[in-house]
Amino acid sequence: MENPSRTKRVSTIVFTLGKIPLLLLLLYLFVCSLDILSSAFQLAGGKVTGDIFQENAVFSNPVAGLVVGILVTVLVQSSSTSTSIVVSLVSSGLLEVQSAIPIIMGSNIGTSVTNTVVALMQAGEREEFKRAFAGATVHDCFNWLSVLVLLPLEAASGLLRRLSQAVVDTLQLSSGEEAPELLKVITKPLTALIIQLDQSVITAIATGDQTVSNQSLVRRWCPATELPLKVHNQLIMLLLSCTGGHLFVNCSLSDLAIGLILLACSLLVLCSCLILLVKVLNSLLKGQVASAINKVINTDFPHPFTWLAGYLALLVGAGMTFLVQSSSVFTSSITPLIGIGVISIERAYPLTLGSNLGTTTTATLAALASPGDKLAAATQVALCHFFFNLVGILLWYPIPATRLPIRMARALGSHTARYRWFAVLYLLLCFLLLPSLVFALSMAGWKVMAGIGAPVIAAIVFVVTVNLLQEHKPHCLPRSLQSWDFLPAWMTSLQPLDDVITKMTLSCRHQRGVGKRIHSGSSLVLTVQL
Repeated sequence: MENPSRTKRVSTIVFTLGKIPLLLLLLYLFVCSLDILSSAFQLAGGKVTGDIFQENAVFSNPVAGLVVGILVTVLVQSSSTSTSIVVSLVSSGLLEVQSAIPIIMGSNIGTSVTNTVVALMQAGEREEFKRAFAGATVHDCFNWLSVLVLLPLEAASGLLRRLSQAVVDTLQLSSGEEAPELLKVITKPLTALIIQLDQSVITAIATGDQTVSNQSLVRRWCPATELPLKVHNQLIMLLLSCTGGHLFVNCSLSDLAIGLILLACSLLVLCSCLILLVKVLNSLLKGQVASAINKVINTDFPHPFTWLAGYLALLVGAGMTFLVQSSSVFTSSITPLIGIGVISIERAYPLTLGSNLGTTTTATLAALASPGDKLAAATQVALCHFFFNLVGILLWYPIPATRLPIRMARALGSHTARYRWFAVLYLLLCFLLLPSLVFALSMAGWKVMAGIGAPVIAAIVFVVTVNLLQEHKPHCLPRSLQSWDFLPAWMTSLQPLDDVITKMTLSCRHQRGVGKRIHSGSSLVLTVQL
């Protein structure tokens, strides 16, 4: 009797251990698919990005600069790319630091769209989706709140510009080595075989170089002895010498076509890897294992040092992001763990804030690798990015009562769990429609923007104030404002819109079902006639 049970235990242990290499493989493919996804977006919209940056007159308006930063980063799916273009423009004297700061703020918002998209992959399970979406959008909420406070403050006082200038003046800077590419060493053996991009084309278009306007972003193959890209891994050299370059090296397709192909393939791999990752993690992290990991990650230090746990998580987030050199990769990787309940949103919040700091450290190192004549300006822009996140953390983390992003993200998670279509609406509104509308208003001039924006902001402030008073001190309000019952249902709830969407969906399914029955009926009649 003992032998079968022992054999069963051994087989269970071996089967469980066998899942770990599978987990690592899926995680590797997941990170590579994020890299390819970024390249796909750059191919699809990279030249448009360069053209947008070339219109420097737009950037005299800080709101327009902010929206450009959001749209460009969403377009290329890489804050590093948009930030590097800004650094190049500042270094070449085509853009002032004062105009560059709102764009940096916008890139901070735009980069958070990736983990929000990743959270959509867990929409199948309602509770998991609620936690995952809340964990993803806590990053969005932090960035938006920081911008709402710091953009007007920067426009009025130049706080970030003065801080970064003081640091640059104090430090005796000298050009250093290139920033380390620790994650690239691991992912490049695969991604370099699929696609390689020439980032200098986007930068050249942004700086007004018309000689590259018709040049492809796809890197064309040249002999290994003349390869302009520093290749640090012997495996890459071996693979490239065998294959003669990457997959699209001699392809006659346009950049847009290649970008769309890569976009579809990378999204397919990303979704597949994410679904399998969640399933493998669920099978590994269940029962006593899950509770043990949950206690280790989410536990606090004994009193009176309970506050230290959050700051330790902040340092861990910064360190991990510095290692992988991508806040998108780090936050996207912890989103499934938040969804299955291994990491709580209270712990994910400082990890995300640390990730914001870690990605700015990498940008600072990259700026320090600039030539001597461009060093000061490049470093100042990178430091503005760092101070923006640092001041944001000081605003929204140290005091528990000010941790509004957690409460906002929980509310968004609850809404998306009940109305799953709201997640797509949120993405479109926050990262496309609303920025585009604000950009159009800002281009119309300050008078138009103030005439429309001021009443909207006043209405939002009024609603938020009344909601707070309704919750905490309803007796301070007139009887008519102690609840919103006097308003139409569509103004106070998403349920009417959900009913409309449900009816439309059921109607489409019914019509499809009728069409299938008619087709099957006609086929049967034809068969009888024959």
